Amino acid sequence: MVGRKEIAPAERLTPDQLYRRCDPATLGFRTTEDLPDGPITLGQDRAVSAIQFGIRIRHDGYNLFALGPTGAGKHAMVRQYLEQQAGSEAAPPDWCYVYNFEEPHRPRALSLPAGRGSRFRDDMTRLVDELQTVVRAALETDEYRKRHEQIDQEFNERRQAALADLGKRSGERNVALIHTPAGFGVVPLHDGEPLEPDAFAQLPDEERQAVKAALEEFEGELEKILHQVPQWRRESREKERALKRAVISAAVDAPLDDLAKQYDGLPDVQAYLAAVKADVIEHADDVRRGTAREDEGLLEALIARASVIAQPLSRYQVNVLDGRSGLHGAPVVYEDKPTFQNLVGRIEHVAQMGTLVTHFTLIKPGALHRANGGYLILDARRLLLEPFAWEGLKRALRARALRVESLGEALSLVSTVSLDPEPIPLTVKVVLIGEPLLYYLLHQLDPDFRELFKVAVDFESSTDRAADQTASYARLIATLGRKAAVRPFSAAAVARVLEHGARVVGDAGKMWLALDRLADLLKEADHWAGTAGRSVVEAADVQRAIDAWIHRSSRPRERLQEEIARGTLAISTTGSVVGQVNGLSVVELGGFAFARPSRITARVRLGSGTVVDIEREVELGGPIHSKGVLILSGFLAGRYVPDQPLSLSASLVFEQSYGGVEGDSASSAELFALLSALADLPVKQSIAVTGSVNQRGEIQAIGGVNEKIEGFFDVCRARGLTGNEGVLIPAANKRHLMLRADVVEAVAAGTFHVYAIDTVDQGLQLLTGVPAGGRDVTGQFPSGTVNCLVEQRLAALARQAQAFKVSGEEGVTAPGPRRV
Repeated sequence: MVGRKEIAPAERLTPDQLYRRCDPATLGFRTTEDLPDGPITLGQDRAVSAIQFGIRIRHDGYNLFALGPTGAGKHAMVRQYLEQQAGSEAAPPDWCYVYNFEEPHRPRALSLPAGRGSRFRDDMTRLVDELQTVVRAALETDEYRKRHEQIDQEFNERRQAALADLGKRSGERNVALIHTPAGFGVVPLHDGEPLEPDAFAQLPDEERQAVKAALEEFEGELEKILHQVPQWRRESREKERALKRAVISAAVDAPLDDLAKQYDGLPDVQAYLAAVKADVIEHADDVRRGTAREDEGLLEALIARASVIAQPLSRYQVNVLDGRSGLHGAPVVYEDKPTFQNLVGRIEHVAQMGTLVTHFTLIKPGALHRANGGYLILDARRLLLEPFAWEGLKRALRARALRVESLGEALSLVSTVSLDPEPIPLTVKVVLIGEPLLYYLLHQLDPDFRELFKVAVDFESSTDRAADQTASYARLIATLGRKAAVRPFSAAAVARVLEHGARVVGDAGKMWLALDRLADLLKEADHWAGTAGRSVVEAADVQRAIDAWIHRSSRPRERLQEEIARGTLAISTTGSVVGQVNGLSVVELGGFAFARPSRITARVRLGSGTVVDIEREVELGGPIHSKGVLILSGFLAGRYVPDQPLSLSASLVFEQSYGGVEGDSASSAELFALLSALADLPVKQSIAVTGSVNQRGEIQAIGGVNEKIEGFFDVCRARGLTGNEGVLIPAANKRHLMLRADVVEAVAAGTFHVYAIDTVDQGLQLLTGVPAGGRDVTGQFPSGTVNCLVEQRLAALARQAQAFKVSGEEGVTAPGPRRV
């Protein structure tokens, strides 16, 4: 008819449109043995550019977060580029902790050139052994003993001289100086003999008073002498110490100077060696005995018993946090368990009689120490699951310093005396690896994250399946196969892997870039090739690996299909029913996705223009599904009876649905059921429907199209294919089709069909067998078409609603008085 736009029929897809094959002959090789290694960065240009930028920019806050799907090979790719960059950089310095002779609770941090930390530790160990030898030798020489004895003799002579002089002068006045076990004293004399107390009392008063005065005089002088003796002893001891210092200084100068020359140009090391020299001179007896000082004896003995420190005089030891011996370039460290203390280090303690004690040699490095001056890789999810680890990492990065402390001290939960090591400057690039959701949540909710991790490394899950890319993909498979030490793959096997990858990503024009999962497939195919006794992996081995994985994962799908076959779950595949359509949804469990066919029904009656989503009313429908249902009202209002209000009340429901329903991929099926109920036209139950719809009646793409088609195909095949069964999909999903071989064969045999539509009208015509009908020049739908029947029903409902309104107004009476 003139002025009427004809509606094109639904497109029946051919077998070639259902599966895009890869011809092994076009690959240009016999097996992957013929191929060179290919880059594992295929299709990851964006991520590679971000990695290169992030590791080369040298400003604060430019740490990296590698985000992408699980199994995309993020860790391997990031590590490859980090190791390449690290190999071109200078090795960072070694950091050591040594004893702080001024503040023992605050160990000093020393920086030495790369590889010299361990050497310095060994040099100090040898130095202590040598010092013990030279100190013993110096203190056991005849010259030292003679000089030491001379100092003692001088003291003794001085004391004896003072006492002798006192004794001589006292004797002249009949007073004797005597030495008793109780000490020195003075007694009166008579005729050269000590005078007894009784005899002294019988002396004449004058003589007794004279003797008494002499006794008091010489007792005072004796007391003065006895008070001077300790001072003379201190002076003697000081001379002995000065002698010892001079002797020890001369003895240790040579070994200490020799060691200092080896570390010339390192002022911190020179200052430490000077402090060691002063301490050795001050505590030479400790060095000679090879034991710790008296005040440290308990700790040294305790630690030795705990096998923590086996060497004596541990205050002269060097605690190397991470020696760089044999390291070329900057370090690249991966911490598998990123706890707080595994990141920032820890101070270990040992228990003794209920007391925890520690020592600077018990300071243990963390991953940040090992990666200092290089690169640290962390799993973001594991990091966030460890208590306080995320805060500890952020604090270190903000401060650009490493402070070793226990978690209890960091949280102020313990008050025991511990060490406070000097902080170490931190220069490190941190790379977090995680899922996109973690990145976006941290970016949104943690302001520190935006300041500290400014470089996003976004990995692709797939790449375009172009001719040149296919050759590169074959080389990638060859590379992964060599790394996994599997058998060579034939060209047909590579083609099958490529086809399976396109199915996994859900796009016939894409190739799979999940390197970890791809490597797993290669290993499993290699296993089946070995079982079959083949030296080359063939396409059949790849298919067997795929089938075996599906079999291991498909128990829920088989149970669902079993319940449908038994009739427990009601799904009709024959006949036609008004207001009833077979919809398709996808369930994913354990990484395995499969379809769940569902019966969708609609009921219509006179009402206020609402479409009730029963799933939403009982809180089983998600927001996206509810949005899809609400769009149906917009479609009805925009297409039918534009000059009259909608006066229907419709209800939609997924029958036998006992769990949540989310997504809008069933909105087209719900619309077909609703229009069928309005037009009172039956819908073919042999055709299932999937696709979303907008308010203009255009069918939009959905996800899981392959699983949905195969799910309904399995139901129909179990009941016997008649050639009437099929699935109606959005035309926009044609490029995503990579169906199973049995489905493609059924379509080729004409026993199953896949239809693609762009509009609701195309679907109505296919499902009802009645023309949908478009408006003519007068704005009317052709009589007998689906759209005409729907509009007539809506117009009739509007008239009924108006009639009820008029009759209600005529029957209204004036209200009587209100009763309170």
